[in-house]
Amino acid sequence: MNKIRTRYAPSPTGRMHVGNLRTALYAYLIAKHEGGDFLLRIEDTDQERFVEGAVEIINRTLEETGLVHDEGPDKDGGVGPYVQSERHASGIYLEYAKKLIERGEAYYCFCDQDRLNTLKKTVDGQEIMVYDKHCLSLSKEEVEANLLEGKPYVIRQNNPKDGTTTFHDDIYGDITVDNSELDDMVLIKSDGYPTYNFANVVDDHMMGITHVVRGNEYLSSSPKYNRLYEAFGWEVPVYVHCPLITNEEHKKLSKRSGHASYEDLIEQGFISEAVVNYVALLGWSPVGNQEIFLLDDLIREFDYHNLSKSPAVFDVAKLKWMNSEYMKAMDFDRFYELAEPYLKAVIKKDMDLRKIAAMVKSRIEIFPDIENHIDFFETLPEYDCSLYANKKMKTSPETSLGVLMEVLPILEAQEDFSNDALYATLSQYVKEKEYKTGFVMWPLRIAVSGKQMTPAGATEIMEVLGKEESIKRIQKGIELLNQVS
Repeated sequence: MNKIRTRYAPSPTGRMHVGNLRTALYAYLIAKHEGGDFLLRIEDTDQERFVEGAVEIINRTLEETGLVHDEGPDKDGGVGPYVQSERHASGIYLEYAKKLIERGEAYYCFCDQDRLNTLKKTVDGQEIMVYDKHCLSLSKEEVEANLLEGKPYVIRQNNPKDGTTTFHDDIYGDITVDNSELDDMVLIKSDGYPTYNFANVVDDHMMGITHVVRGNEYLSSSPKYNRLYEAFGWEVPVYVHCPLITNEEHKKLSKRSGHASYEDLIEQGFISEAVVNYVALLGWSPVGNQEIFLLDDLIREFDYHNLSKSPAVFDVAKLKWMNSEYMKAMDFDRFYELAEPYLKAVIKKDMDLRKIAAMVKSRIEIFPDIENHIDFFETLPEYDCSLYANKKMKTSPETSLGVLMEVLPILEAQEDFSNDALYATLSQYVKEKEYKTGFVMWPLRIAVSGKQMTPAGATEIMEVLGKEESIKRIQKGIELLNQVS
């Protein structure tokens, strides 16, 4: 068996859509699972859609996700160039299109836009144009005269109108289409550039690509690809078409959803490894119940034959859960590095941000969640004294007032405001009074945080706040409770 070679061939049109990331990931995994090569090829011949800086986005995304290519624009493996516009400059596509003309598999078309407009018709509310092979009947002399005159032209594929074409996809099986459905697609445009479909076939063959991974929206054009391979006498690669990705409403995942691209997700506070893990499961079912996969795990376990034909639903809640699992398992220093900008956006006072980060690490799903967990450190919020009532702890505003008034002088006399020292002092107080721990800690936590839910206990919070601020907040609690008693 030949060495497996796959490629990711994006067009530089902006941010990397989740579907494109999945294509890149599956192509990478198919190659690496079998010890093969993964290539990066930039398909930039559609000049109208080219976006400045998009190539940098592609490179950065692949680097961040760990999808390192073996060959590409920066790593020549002997079949370059790996940028389509550079390949076009060498005249390679026109050369191959002319070979097809010689074989009767393609032809020059000189029809102007006005004539093409007359061929348009509306089908199911959509305007389509099916070419009528008008220029196929031109004599060799007429073609040469038009070329000599400099008349604008395109080169079209010459597809038969009778019979059928069958192609095989490793996920969808054999698919047969009537040749009457195959339009004579343009191979070389009037500006001399190749179309995406034609350049794709030529480049894949010349680069030795064995497996072509793409979205199932390309299923309908696959027969045309096959006919090109056969027209050249080339071996047809293995096709792997991935299922559609939809949102929770089962509509195609679009930019308007707010999480359609890799960069959108990173900006929303997701971790790269979690995104890769989740995207891998959008259409692929691993053997067993495991859901958390690092990239090395995916390389080992991935079998593209287990891809689904059904659309994959992008479930944001599931991705958030997965992201939280990665956060919990993450090395603390790396977590802090990623969390620090979110911490500093909320807390302007001089506090131990690392301690605060440790409190929230296992409690958040995405980094923006940090704000709601820690905002009370910066400013004590307005709160209702009903928070002091807790059935489980057997506390009420009245009992809480008594506890706070008793512990205030103890804490004022306390010099060591570390968590351990505070806990030891308060535990001694609890023991002497024969209280339950929660009976004392609950009112203290409400007083210093103003919140029912906090990322840590009262003494941990007081350690970060410091003695002066903690005392001030407890005094404020006593004042509020006196007003309602």
